[in-house]
Amino acid sequence: MLSRSRAIACSLLLMVPVQAAAESLQLRLDRTFKRLPPPVEPGAAFVSAQRIEARQGDLIEASGDVELRQDGRVVNADQITYAQKRQQVFARGHVRLEQASTEVSGPSLQMDLEQDTGVMEQPQFVLGDHAARGHAEQMEMAGENRYTFHSAAYTTCPAGNDDWLLNVSRLELDRTTEVGVAHHAWVEFKGVPLLYTPWMDFALNNDKRSGFLGPIFGSTTSGGAEITVPYFWAIAPNLDATFAPRIISKRGVQLNNEFRYLQRKFSGEINVDILTPDRLAKRDRVRFALRHKQDLGRGFSAAVNFNGVSDDAYYRDLASDVKDSSQANLLREGVLDYTGGWWNASARVQRYQTLQDPEAIVAVPYRRLPQLNLNARQTFAAANVALAGEYVDYRHPTLVNAQRLVLRPSLAYALLSEPGYFLTPKLEVHYTDYALGKNNVSAQSDHSRTVPIFSLDSGLILERNDALSGGDFTQTLEPRAYYVRIPYRNQTQLPNFDSAEAPFTFSQMFTENRFLGNDRVGDANMGTLALTSRIIANGDGAERLRIAVAERFFFTPPRVNLVTPGDSNFRSDILATLSGQVNKAWQMDGQMRYNPNLGYTQNYNFAAHYHPEAGKVLNLGYRYTRDALRQMDVSTQWPLGGRWYGVGRFNFSLRDNRILEELAGLEYNAACWAVRLVAQSFATATIERTTGVFVQLELNDFVRIGSDPLDALRKSVPGYSTLGSEPRPAPVEGLR
Repeated sequence: MLSRSRAIACSLLLMVPVQAAAESLQLRLDRTFKRLPPPVEPGAAFVSAQRIEARQGDLIEASGDVELRQDGRVVNADQITYAQKRQQVFARGHVRLEQASTEVSGPSLQMDLEQDTGVMEQPQFVLGDHAARGHAEQMEMAGENRYTFHSAAYTTCPAGNDDWLLNVSRLELDRTTEVGVAHHAWVEFKGVPLLYTPWMDFALNNDKRSGFLGPIFGSTTSGGAEITVPYFWAIAPNLDATFAPRIISKRGVQLNNEFRYLQRKFSGEINVDILTPDRLAKRDRVRFALRHKQDLGRGFSAAVNFNGVSDDAYYRDLASDVKDSSQANLLREGVLDYTGGWWNASARVQRYQTLQDPEAIVAVPYRRLPQLNLNARQTFAAANVALAGEYVDYRHPTLVNAQRLVLRPSLAYALLSEPGYFLTPKLEVHYTDYALGKNNVSAQSDHSRTVPIFSLDSGLILERNDALSGGDFTQTLEPRAYYVRIPYRNQTQLPNFDSAEAPFTFSQMFTENRFLGNDRVGDANMGTLALTSRIIANGDGAERLRIAVAERFFFTPPRVNLVTPGDSNFRSDILATLSGQVNKAWQMDGQMRYNPNLGYTQNYNFAAHYHPEAGKVLNLGYRYTRDALRQMDVSTQWPLGGRWYGVGRFNFSLRDNRILEELAGLEYNAACWAVRLVAQSFATATIERTTGVFVQLELNDFVRIGSDPLDALRKSVPGYSTLGSEPRPAPVEGLR
């Protein structure tokens, strides 16, 4: 037996390069010819087999579990004939070729190792990146990592499952450039042809590729049936464009165009949508949007955000979701920023295009032409010194114009600052100066206002371990007291450009001013008392429960108000919150505002979220505001059995007896494809609604066909999960 092994080893030494022949004979015997070391010289080949014979000088015959390795490729077969000088291989019986994340198997293979060319009959192939597989009548190798399959079928379904196939007369795969090209291709789903194209290319990895994306079908009550056929142009790795003609049966053809760019110093996006003409509206409809950011260096940066549409009803007629349809003011601004470490400054010009709904007229905002801001903060001797400054030139076509200057220097010093307690007094001066201009119909004179502000913030943080009957938790008790003193200044003659009543929240109760903006500074002689308790899991640090209650007490009734007369009560509403992550599946969040002076609840809201795993989510919510709002909101994604899932949302105004939004749909998720059917209806104006139907078929890692409901589902159902394979970054989920 030993002599036979030595004979085989001698035959093997005749066919391998000099480097391999120099290896010790004993090492080759120890390896039993099954796993040989990789070649150390490009082009060197190694063969292992149960039987090897040398014929006609350089011809090697190997049989029985044969393996040939060369330059990262592996050929396995029952029999291999290897011509060393010509570098040609003839393999027969259970042939398998592996190289560059591609595996091809078939009954026979003819291959030129030097030219990397060859032919295999009846091949079956697997692409390792996405476990895509296929079969063909014949495969041709046309160079390094380049394959051509004739009469082929391609799918990402697992073995034994051919639910969908891409059938092609010729399929070319280049694993060096990671590009696939198909000629005369048609997509077949469950034996039914869906799409045909004479030519298409697609990426074999996650790189962007130019080409057509999956068509989008849909229907709305305002526009009728529609189809969008997007084309993606991968101009460069940091530059691309998408052209998406949208055919709307009742209106015409809308050309949607998107251009994106990304450089080291700047980035941005341009959108131009044109519908000319709109047969229903009998006019041209246009949308333009530009978003650009620029790093100018040396701490300077700039940004532009410009949005515009041709008419007030553009979004109500052509939007496909609630967020877009409800837009009223489109921002148009340019900003120049500077950051210098302890100080920063900005210059801004800003205006809006206001879209009016005839049934709900909105106020036209002021223009800022310009707005200049300066902010600085430094620490001196443990004291925090800050300055906030602003200059704005407010302009409006019908309301009073003015130039406003605001200066707010402040000084805060932490008398106590330890992990368990703090005490911080703060002194601030709020100076405002107005120079009135056009539209001053009441002939008011210029004004200035100086208001000193004093505040004192203090609190304790107490902890104890093993709360909740010995559980592994930490419970805190956090009392906090906050005092503000602001003298009264008569501000009835001052214009109001940006001030409004601040929402009554926990964070607002610990701020000096009761108003947002700089035009009103509320007088105050008030204190806020709050008590917070948290239960924190020691294992993961999650906040299992938070309970907080707070109330303001006015030592002097406030006199400065925007709408209503001053409140003579000495107590504010009581604000209470309850929130936390009860366990890994349940979360809750609730807030209540109670008026102790009149003895009724002003508002409250409560939301509960149940999300035990992907594909299972239930959201329950209720909002109430006295004499203004009563809304219930329910949304869910839930398994119905098998691979079926249901999705839905119901948002209803009990006060108006009106449905604000309703959505219902079904999903079926198979091993390599998913289908979604979703219907959505929502309010687009005071008396208008729009309804859309989404039907989408997703073939995993290849293409989506139909109208895309995923954005609507994610916005309407918090916690919604895409259960099929997640799509690769746009645009590779479509045809290329």
